[in-house]
Amino acid sequence: MTAEDSYQVLLNNLKYPASKRLRALLEYLLSPEQAQMAAALPGTPEEVAQKTGFDLETVKKELEALFYAGVIFPKGDFNDRQYYRLARSIGQFHDASQAPKGIDVVKDREFYRLWHDFVMNEWYPDRGKAFAESSQHMARIVPAYQSIKDLPDILPSEDIREIFKAQRRIAVVPCSCRYRTTAVDEHCSHTAEEEKWHCFQFNRGADYAMAREAGKELSLDEALALLDIVEEDGLLHTWQNNSELTGMTVSCQCCRDCCMNTVPMDIIKEPLDKMWVKSRFIAVVDEKACIGCQTCVDRCQFDAIEMVKSEGATKSKKLKARVNPETCFGCGVCVVGCDKAQALSMKLVRPPDHIPAKAA
Repeated sequence: MTAEDSYQVLLNNLKYPASKRLRALLEYLLSPEQAQMAAALPGTPEEVAQKTGFDLETVKKELEALFYAGVIFPKGDFNDRQYYRLARSIGQFHDASQAPKGIDVVKDREFYRLWHDFVMNEWYPDRGKAFAESSQHMARIVPAYQSIKDLPDILPSEDIREIFKAQRRIAVVPCSCRYRTTAVDEHCSHTAEEEKWHCFQFNRGADYAMAREAGKELSLDEALALLDIVEEDGLLHTWQNNSELTGMTVSCQCCRDCCMNTVPMDIIKEPLDKMWVKSRFIAVVDEKACIGCQTCVDRCQFDAIEMVKSEGATKSKKLKARVNPETCFGCGVCVVGCDKAQALSMKLVRPPDHIPAKAA
């Protein structure tokens, strides 16, 4: 098989057979020889060597390089890499290849530019349509712990700390989305990912991150401390839409301006409630305590808060925050940010069965 044919095989496997943008990305990331080896997968290094004609030691070396680059994945134990496969999807390729060990948002800017060109023009519109047309929501908003910690009747599956406590292993890696937007000078308005990582990996996801030296393993106390920073930065916790505390290998801390889940919906102009389920809470305002600082407006990622003239006010020109309960997702980000006036709080408005049990 020629290198030209090999890149086409990879495009076919990734379900974008005619994409010139994805082809340019693959050609940047994989040498012609690496493309031939990747196209020969799945298989062992010995099988790839037999299919391609490359000597076994060269194949082993190049497959290892592609593993660390996030292009191919071993079957079974990540540390005993005897059998490889190509990324199962664009999503897996996206997350793994944009956050390997040693990648840099300045040095690797051209790589990120190629990714950005592809996702914004092809993958994100397709992804948004798939979300909008799906009969199931992909995830649920989990409220910031700091916003609900003093409330009664909190369920374990809506307590982000309880979710973290249930995990066997935790690691943190760079957020692929925010690394890419930073590299193309579309900086996140909430945080600086290159200064502090925010993407949590659990269990097998953490095993993978550590095997390819792409993350930092965290103790539970370290992870909980980082959660506090996540909430201070105004990022959004998401989790699977059921009551299970395990089953996910990643815990996204999302932002509206960078996230591979929200940006696709905004591109196709579809509401986020076609993709995410709201929490059981909404934010409410103590109008008397509100000082009109507008911090909550800036922090809200759902456009659910506006500044309005207080009802019945005649002389005061100061505007007060008002939450729209229909558009509020109950993330609690505004409550965490209202630390000066403490005018915002969370109110429980949905029953426990709002969070479904895991399907049998």
